[in-house]
Amino acid sequence: MTTTFTGETRALIAGQFISTSSTFAVTNPYTGLEVARVADCGVSEAKTALEASTAAFTWWSKTTAYERAALLRKFFNLILRDEAEIASMIALEMGKPVSEALGEVRYAAGFVDWYAEEAKRVYGQTIPSQFAHKRLFAISQPVGAVYAVTPWNFPAAMVTRKLAPALAAGCTIVLKPAEQSPLTALKLATLWLEAGGHGDVFQVITTNDPVAVSKVFMEDDRIRKITFTGSTEVGKILTKQASDTLKRVSMELGGHAPYLVFADADIEQAVKDVITCKFRNAGQTCVCTNRVYVQRSIVDEFTQKLGEAVAQLKIGDPLESSTQIGPVVDSAGLEKIKRHVQDAVQKGATVVTGGAVQSGLVFQPTVLGNVSGEMLILQEETFGPVAPIIAFDTELEAISAANNTPFGLAAYLWTKDISRAMRVAERLEYGIIGLNDAVPSTVQAPFGGVKQSGYGREGGHWGLEEYLFTKFISFGMEQ
Repeated sequence: MTTTFTGETRALIAGQFISTSSTFAVTNPYTGLEVARVADCGVSEAKTALEASTAAFTWWSKTTAYERAALLRKFFNLILRDEAEIASMIALEMGKPVSEALGEVRYAAGFVDWYAEEAKRVYGQTIPSQFAHKRLFAISQPVGAVYAVTPWNFPAAMVTRKLAPALAAGCTIVLKPAEQSPLTALKLATLWLEAGGHGDVFQVITTNDPVAVSKVFMEDDRIRKITFTGSTEVGKILTKQASDTLKRVSMELGGHAPYLVFADADIEQAVKDVITCKFRNAGQTCVCTNRVYVQRSIVDEFTQKLGEAVAQLKIGDPLESSTQIGPVVDSAGLEKIKRHVQDAVQKGATVVTGGAVQSGLVFQPTVLGNVSGEMLILQEETFGPVAPIIAFDTELEAISAANNTPFGLAAYLWTKDISRAMRVAERLEYGIIGLNDAVPSTVQAPFGGVKQSGYGREGGHWGLEEYLFTKFISFGMEQ
């Protein structure tokens, strides 16, 4: 695997990769070493990108669904061709284990594949009229130029989950990737151009000053759609800004996912599923379980087995194929994890395994027992490799505890009781439910939350509809 970066570091603005007078560093979180210096765009570049995007919309929106589908198909094939390179890039810039990053790249490509086909399935309707001389139609059209902001934890998949449906619908898009992980987005931009896509239709603006750059797009009425994945705090700011020009808004925000393990669960499988759900990407996903509720009659056995299994996870260099746990992305994330664990221990939690910094930005995969509600780890999203276990007695108690949060992105449960499965799934106040399933996300299904986890859906036909508006046509004809 490569340990250096030789790819694109310039921003893609108005059809050209451009350099800027200033740059910012992308750092490997495992080694602490600089990987690359990337173009640091400002207000001027943002204005140029905005003008190019809105101008390109006038012709891109008029292309046929079949033309857009053909381009997306070429784009998809190129992503798969370079999947190993992209996976290494993800590991290098944000620390995701490369074997896991490869899965992300294939997931990312899946969105392009799906929307290449879905582009050809944007249907209209005819509506019966009460008048003999009228014919009524409803058609779907692209909403306009789009500004997209993506996070660092899925630098490929969060891009294509927004990019592919936008392009399929006939929208143009300016993407601002996270400062920690812009290299993957720039690689995707090079593949889009190689596929024959136009550099005004999909642009990538890299910046270390996202507030100033975003302000340009938020204030301009010609940007008709904002799509954001990130923290609830930033999502609220962008939503308020979007209201001034009444932009369409999609928000995929924070999570605080519970995992409910009932006494009739297959404990061995439930342990495996909790590990899969909690510890992928070192716990740095919005849908990672953050709270593990286990029915009291099995909590001791479950805790012991989970601790033993977690202790066997291999910590190491994310570029090594055998690594399962890599670093967290930055020191701020590490400090939050440390604070949550220290607070829990001070208030009576027990460390079953882990509980400390391994080295650098690597925190040991951790299981905490005897966790209770007053601890920070149950009140805030940890975003790290820590699984707190909380005992419960009744089904209603578990549901109440799971729903006791302002967030509502994903929730999970394990039970063999089919009636309980449906009762609990229906009563959990979340947009995504994993029922005996630790990884429910898939390209053809809706992804998104409720409450302060946002609104709008990505994936499947729901994701395409976010970039379309409905136009009603009433046609009065001669008799």
